[in-house]
Amino acid sequence: MSPGVDTHTGSEFLAAPAPASRRHRGSDSYDDLEPLLAEVAALAAADPRRTMLRELAIRRCLPLAEHIARRYSGRGESLDDLVQVARIGVLYAIDRFDPERGANFLAFAVPTVMGEVRKHFRDHAWAIRVPRRVKEIHQALGPVTEALTHRLGRPPKAREIAAELGVDTVEVTHALIAHNAYRSVPIDAAALDDDQGPPRALAGALGAEEPEYQVVEDYLAVEPLIAALSERDRWVLRMRFFEFRTQNEIAEVLGVSQMHVSRILSRTLNRLREQALRD
Repeated sequence: MSPGVDTHTGSEFLAAPAPASRRHRGSDSYDDLEPLLAEVAALAAADPRRTMLRELAIRRCLPLAEHIARRYSGRGESLDDLVQVARIGVLYAIDRFDPERGANFLAFAVPTVMGEVRKHFRDHAWAIRVPRRVKEIHQALGPVTEALTHRLGRPPKAREIAAELGVDTVEVTHALIAHNAYRSVPIDAAALDDDQGPPRALAGALGAEEPEYQVVEDYLAVEPLIAALSERDRWVLRMRFFEFRTQNEIAEVLGVSQMHVSRILSRTLNRLREQALRD
C-alpha cells in the first residue's frame, strides 16, 4: 500500500486526473471482484488487510470510472471533473455492494456510477437555478428525442415527447426552454472574430447601452397613472409636453389664467411622481 493513501475515502485515487490518452481494452477484468469484496466485507474495519484489499478493489475499478466518464464527455463539463465524480461513484459501489445477495458486482456498479455522474450534471452544470423536476425531465429529453426521431422519421413534437415520458406537455416545454440556462458564456470570455483574427472578449462585440431605454421604462411606468387622470389634466399635459405649448397658450385654450394652468401642472406632476415612486 502506498504511503499517504486515505484508505477510508480513496482520496489518492480521486485526486489523480485521468490521462486523456489512456485506453482500457480487454486487460481490465471484473470477473472475480465478488470474492474479493466478500473478503473485504468479512474483515473488521480496523483490520489492515481489509484496508489493503479495499484499495486493491478500488484500483481495479478505476478503468470503469474512466470509461463511464468518457460516455458523458462533450456535454460542457471537463473530462477530469467527470472522472472524479465517477470515481466517487466507484467508492459508493464498492462500499454499498452486498456480496451475500449473490449479485454481479458490475451490474450493481455501473448504474451506481452513472447515477453519480448524472446527479453531477443535474446539480452542478446549470448556469442559473432551475427546479429539480425540470432538470430531471431535461436529462431524459436527449434519449427520448433520439428514439422518437428514429421511430417517427422526423423530430418529435413536445406533446409526443410528453406522452413518451408520461409527463405534462407544459413540463416538457419548460425543460426545452431551460436548456438555454444549462451553460452560459461570460461576456469577458475570448471569442474569435468572423475573419478568424485574434481572439477578443465577447463584451467588445456587444452594442452600447441605449440611452432611450430609460425613457421607455419611464413611459411604461407612468402610462397607467396618466390614464387615471381626469380628462382636463390629461389635456393639459398633452398640450404642454407633447404639443410643446406655453402656459399662456394653454390658458387661452382653457379660458383660465396662466397661474391656474401652472397650478394644474404642478399638482398633476407631483401626483404622478409620488405614485410612480411608490409603485
